Amino acid sequence: MLFHISALSVICVILFLIYYSRRRLLTFLAPYLPDNLVARLSHYTPLQSYAFSEQAAAGLTSGNFDIERDNLAEGSSESRLGLDEAGVEEVRRIMALERCTFDQARLIRHNRILAKNGIAPDGTPLDRKAITRLS
Repeated sequence: MLFHISALSVICVILFLIYYSRRRLLTFLAPYLPDNLVARLSHYTPLQSYAFSEQAAAGLTSGNFDIERDNLAEGSSESRLGLDEAGVEEVRRIMALERCTFDQARLIRHNRILAKNGIAPDGTPLDRKAITRLS
């Protein structure tokens, strides 16, 4: 009886350790497992978005931000299928409302994100208590 209880305790501890370190185990074993199993175990769902080439054809590219060259090039290690759909829609909305170019819309969106997080457009914090120099 004591043997069964101790064996059950050891099995429970091993299962707890596997469950606790499942993310590290999953990253270690991911190259050896099928993609659909890794996605199911990691609770990862890929974004449903357009391909980079379709987004570039829709005007979401420029000389400064060439998504086809930077993400579809021969040596690119990009694994995403396209840009973030929420960000794409926000940039499209800014382009339509502000009547600006793709680069200007990206800058406006970036400055809005910075302002929402308490950061000035030049990168300095807006909090008066923040220490920005030591002299």
